[in-house]
Amino acid sequence: MLQQLLDDTMTRLHEVIESSAPALHTRETGTVLSVGGGIARVSGLPSLTSEELVQFPDGVLGVAINLEADVAGIMLLGDSARLSAGIEVSATGREADTPVGEGLLGRVIDATGKVLDHGKALQFSERRPVERPAPAIIDRSPVTVPLETGIKAIDALIPIGRGQRELIVGDRQTGKTSVAVDTIINQRDKNVICIYCAIGQRGTAVSRVVETLRKHKALAHTIVVVASDEDPPGLRFITPYAATTMAEYFMEQGRDTLIVYDDLTRHARAYRELSLLLRRPPGREAYPGDIFYIHSRLLERATHLRDGGSLTALPVIETQAQDISAYIPTNLISITDGQIYLSPALFHKGLLPAIDVGKSVSRVGGKTQYPAFRSVSGDLRLSYSQFEELETFARFATRMDEDTRRTIEHGRRVREVLKQREHHPLRASEQMAILKTLNAGMLDNLPLEQIAKAEMKIQQRIVNEFPELCESMEKGEKLDDAQWQPLLEIAEKILSEMRDDAEKPEQSGPSESADQSEAAQE
Repeated sequence: MLQQLLDDTMTRLHEVIESSAPALHTRETGTVLSVGGGIARVSGLPSLTSEELVQFPDGVLGVAINLEADVAGIMLLGDSARLSAGIEVSATGREADTPVGEGLLGRVIDATGKVLDHGKALQFSERRPVERPAPAIIDRSPVTVPLETGIKAIDALIPIGRGQRELIVGDRQTGKTSVAVDTIINQRDKNVICIYCAIGQRGTAVSRVVETLRKHKALAHTIVVVASDEDPPGLRFITPYAATTMAEYFMEQGRDTLIVYDDLTRHARAYRELSLLLRRPPGREAYPGDIFYIHSRLLERATHLRDGGSLTALPVIETQAQDISAYIPTNLISITDGQIYLSPALFHKGLLPAIDVGKSVSRVGGKTQYPAFRSVSGDLRLSYSQFEELETFARFATRMDEDTRRTIEHGRRVREVLKQREHHPLRASEQMAILKTLNAGMLDNLPLEQIAKAEMKIQQRIVNEFPELCESMEKGEKLDDAQWQPLLEIAEKILSEMRDDAEKPEQSGPSESADQSEAAQE
């Protein structure tokens, strides 16, 4: 009996030992040779692959971007202050990746998934590589649906389609970010997922954008991905690729997405910094030879898929002294499907948004514009450009014929109508209403200072009194003259009332002054 109990105990003991035997895991480790400037040079990782994540002490991650015979160049994604030569480093065996999923909406994060808004822990579906191949040509579909920005100058003259890549270019402090943020705000009720990718921006600037989105109830459908100017260049470099991966998650589900890269000038500078530290041969303006490729492989991921999803890209680029023929701007102009140019001259004159219609173009967006919108804005771009040229020459003329004067007066009202307040995007019907009134010449006799007031009154009356007409406009239906007629009648009535109100003080002026003089004599 005792022997049987002993045998059972030994058998059970062997089973426990076998079941609890630790599994062996192989790990490739190396040694840091040098650290500095956001770059680490590492030896002893012979199986390391390109874009593979590398683990440093204290949880710091890096990405392998330079693979030489005995040494690997690693760009660091975290603080390198506590790293030094001689410490141990290990390969993780996985590509640089980023979280994706519905749980990212409304959050402010960095490319690795670190929460920056002091909120609860991030909830995500999975992690996907930040570098992914662009969709094949066979999987793409033509751009056919408009992406409404809510900005009259863009929707009427430089329309953008879902799946398009439209560059926003201009000098610093000309309103580039405002145009992009207004576009995000306008997607509130249009079932478009938005991603604002801030690259190398100051913390105060990003905070201002986040607060603006929150104030206008646009943060709920937006992901804000941030790499500040204080972050290492490696994190600034991978941030736009990570943001694009987040957008592709929704696109592959058949949803429409919009991504803003603000801005790619700083992205190019971060890559130049990395390349020079890695001792890669510099080229023009000290940029490496593949500077074009890093932006083309990023923007080629924006498309309209045959399955229905789309990814629209609005890259922002900063110019110096209005030089759009500089190296990086010309690269991006050749990659994208058009550009929106913001002029410092217009900005300083108070013509906001400061969009230079003559230098702006949308190569594919015109095909997406609604027929009703096209009917009211068809000749507007050409006539406005002609007016700007005519106005320049008219400054030197002492006398003008009646046709020239009429053209200039009409052009000035076009320019006044295209003005718009910041962060106040308009519905398509509101834009069409005022543009139709403008094209009919009804505003030509109205003083310039009253244009904004007339515009607001016309838009309010049309929206309140003709909801069915507005719905037809926003569905993209083509309208005939009979459908436009009630709108023109309302506009004429409003303008007539404004003219009458303007004349009343002039009529009552003499009698009032007479009464005042009589009172003074008494």
